[in-house]
Amino acid sequence: MSAFAEALARVPPLLAAHVLLSACALALGIAISLPLAIVSARNPRVARIALGFASLVQTVPALALLALFYPLLLWLGHGIPALGFLPSLIALTLYALLPILRNAVAAVRGLDPAVIEAADAVGMMPRQKLWLVQAPLTAPVVVAGIRTAAVWTIGAATLATTVGQPSLGDLIFAGLQTQTWALVLAGCVAAAALALTADALIGAIEHGVATRRRWLWIGATALLAAGVLGATAPMWSRSQPTVVVGAKNFSEQFILARLIGARLEHVGYRVEYRDGLGSAVAFGAVAEGHVDVYVDYAGTIWTGAMARKDVPARAAMVAEISHWAQATKGVRVLGALGFENAYAFAMRGEDARARGIATLDDLARAAPGLRLGSDLEFLDRAEWAAVRDRYGLRFASATPYSPTFMYRALASRRVDVISAFSSDGRIAADGLRVLSDPRRAIPGYDAILLLSPERARDARFTAALAPLIGRVPVEAIRAANYQVDRDTGKRTPEAAARWLAQRIAAP
Repeated sequence: MSAFAEALARVPPLLAAHVLLSACALALGIAISLPLAIVSARNPRVARIALGFASLVQTVPALALLALFYPLLLWLGHGIPALGFLPSLIALTLYALLPILRNAVAAVRGLDPAVIEAADAVGMMPRQKLWLVQAPLTAPVVVAGIRTAAVWTIGAATLATTVGQPSLGDLIFAGLQTQTWALVLAGCVAAAALALTADALIGAIEHGVATRRRWLWIGATALLAAGVLGATAPMWSRSQPTVVVGAKNFSEQFILARLIGARLEHVGYRVEYRDGLGSAVAFGAVAEGHVDVYVDYAGTIWTGAMARKDVPARAAMVAEISHWAQATKGVRVLGALGFENAYAFAMRGEDARARGIATLDDLARAAPGLRLGSDLEFLDRAEWAAVRDRYGLRFASATPYSPTFMYRALASRRVDVISAFSSDGRIAADGLRVLSDPRRAIPGYDAILLLSPERARDARFTAALAPLIGRVPVEAIRAANYQVDRDTGKRTPEAAARWLAQRIAAP
């Protein structure tokens, strides 16, 4: 229960961000849907277009819809934030349209024609008919649509984590990756409680409108507004300067983020974490200032953001990345932490020995009969294309997994080869053989500390983090990673970060 209590302690600030995002998306969805429904009820052509578009949006998975707005907003430019709140708000608003719009159109079309004729007979103007006849009669059905949209929006908002917007999904994604089920449970319980509460309050509004109990729907509306204000209170009561530490979606990143955050808290900053970021999203977030600092890997920037295909020496690569990041994005590379976390193909030790596989050349000959397991993004990265083409790798199958489950797939023999990480403690613990890369298809992956343009000019900020440069040996980070990733005696990323801070003894 103590682990669950610790997980619940992380809920309030994430709940605040989740409520704010969901409430804004729902309010915007209502503001768009209701006027459109009125027009659609009177114009069948508009109705077909509007309902067709809203239905089309629902066919797109929420995660994909969120991701699509990142390149779109990035392309639009002109200072439009491509990460965080705005793309999440747009995607969730589109998701909220269909149930509200469909219910509203159906309600207006379903009115008894005799009622409308009676209104016309007494000389009511169109606006009077809308407010005095149509609105009261259709309100219960419309509110029911809003009720459905609220539950959908709150659930889909957990996916906003992937585009840099804090939400209860932070707990769920981090818990799944580290197999810290207390975090998953806390995130799910909080999201479910929020959805049920919103559904109950909007249901009370619906019942009050349907039964013409004014006190009921007014009271429920007031409670709903008070709940939103109360839940978002942590966002309005910040006195210390706040910085955002970013992390990608695996244990090493969570640990390093907490290591960085602890040093910043020590010098007086209030720290927030953005966990679960993808590689392209993370670099874009620090360039735009949505994230103040995070650890990336030289090879990721080199092949991704810079689109380079050559493989220079590691030190030369870091120096060139530093110059490019500063010149083109204003991002400062404070330096390398002292270890490399490179992509490395790994097999079960006994299988590699039995098949006589020690290098990627050996692997290429056996690959047609082997199954590859990769992390979620490796198969779409330039590194995979480079290795595949240089060695002629053609596997029987290739399946992406989250990093933790990728290792489990190898242990359970669902796959034969994985795209491992060289700083992962599970390589030694599981007795895996890392295959050498004689043709140097894979670039260096020194862990480098990146600062946003604003924080690059903050002397106190850089002074707090400078002692970490060159002080994290690969043996230490492997041990810290394994503390989080192992099956028994598992530690939290926060505990592993404290251990790592003591191990490296950074002043």
